[in-house]
Amino acid sequence: MTIKIDLEQGELSEQADISQPFLPAEEKPESKKSFSERRTSNGGSTATVFLSTFIVVLGSLEFGYCVGFSSPVQSAMIKDLDLTTSQFSTFGSLLTIGAMIGAILSGRTADFLGRKGDAWLLDIGRLLTGYGAGLTSYTVPVYIAEITPKNLRGGLTTTNQLSITIGILIAYLLGMLVEWRLLAIIGIIPCILLVSGLFFIPESPRWLAKVGHDKEFEEALQALRGKDCDVSDEAAEIREFVEELGNLPRAKILDLFRMKYMHSVVVGVGLMLFQQFGGINAVMFYASEIFKDAGFSSSNIASVAVAALQVPMTAIGALLMDKSGRRPLLMVSAGGMSLGCSLVGLSFYIQSHESDTSIVVTILALGGLLGYIATFSLGMGGIPWIIMSEIFPINMKGIAGSLVTLVCWFGSWVITVTFNFLLAWSTAGSFFIFAGVSASAVLFVAYLLPETKGLTLEEIQSSFESFFTRRTLNANTNDFLQEER
Repeated sequence: MTIKIDLEQGELSEQADISQPFLPAEEKPESKKSFSERRTSNGGSTATVFLSTFIVVLGSLEFGYCVGFSSPVQSAMIKDLDLTTSQFSTFGSLLTIGAMIGAILSGRTADFLGRKGDAWLLDIGRLLTGYGAGLTSYTVPVYIAEITPKNLRGGLTTTNQLSITIGILIAYLLGMLVEWRLLAIIGIIPCILLVSGLFFIPESPRWLAKVGHDKEFEEALQALRGKDCDVSDEAAEIREFVEELGNLPRAKILDLFRMKYMHSVVVGVGLMLFQQFGGINAVMFYASEIFKDAGFSSSNIASVAVAALQVPMTAIGALLMDKSGRRPLLMVSAGGMSLGCSLVGLSFYIQSHESDTSIVVTILALGGLLGYIATFSLGMGGIPWIIMSEIFPINMKGIAGSLVTLVCWFGSWVITVTFNFLLAWSTAGSFFIFAGVSASAVLFVAYLLPETKGLTLEEIQSSFESFFTRRTLNANTNDFLQEER
């Protein structure tokens, strides 16, 4: 007989040195099961995770509402305020300028505070809403990624993009029913709900571990996994990773360009550039005018149809995220966007070179735009934000998140402020350019983006850090073998 200390029960027990236990093994107590075991046996406790996600994506809903605001009210605002096209383009672009300011501060702000914060007056208001959008566009997906277990992370993080699409749809629908001043006031409601809800959800456990709030870290993790769940293994993994990062010097912007982080930076920045230079915000900001130019008698209804399509397609993407993986969805999405833009470009090309082709132009324009929006919503809309929230280690997440979000909003600003001028130059040419950008995104994803489905954040970040190192080592080994031959 041997004596064994039962670490879980804190008791001494005797065990015979034979293959079968003397007494039948008791079923593991429910309170001592790991999160994955409990999820398998009784569905797990994810109520707090879902509640927290629902509250923080109210910020994304407001973001989408701001994006969708300008499209249905463009004609009315130009008429009421006697604005020129250039002035309205400036007004539309101020959202992205404010977002760039918010993006610059978002990473450090989130690291410091946590993850859960007349024509001139018109422009100032637009700028401030953009600033808020810049902050939430970083903090919301990062917060969701840090509180969710790996088997739910992809789908729940996609609710960020789903909420944006719902916000756009609400703005489009209300824009057809109320005048633009009331539409702006209604936008306050999600903000009030968000601020109120933040008092009822836990902080990110990984952030609490990073800043040394050990007791609060355990309480937050326990609240997110359920009071009867054994979180010791997950807590130990997070602590170990945070301790390793704590031994590193304070992160600086130049550290992002070290070899170990280069792959993450290239992927994060690249995906945001492809997302924005694919033209999505230009299409959403000026959807009504695009349909009007394509010959639609009711351009607002067509715009609502486009916005309504985003919601179910984003939901489908969320359901597929943790089944098919990130890479296949991104490649299908970018390929579909390229095809959709090509059809829209072709419709405007035919319109400018042929006469009496209204039906053909209408079918191509509507089919192309609907296809473009549907496939964008399936992957390129939400997955770049998910990837951004997964690939950077917590010591670099603030700086890297600010950089990636800034690049995203800078790209959006460039496209938004120049889109009307691009249309004046060549409507068909503008959409052919967007088609080429989206086609290039397929190759980018195929070559540079590894699959992150089913991995913990720590596993993902380790694999990204070694990507270029492995490639460099393999290249050097091949060169050496060739020289030996």
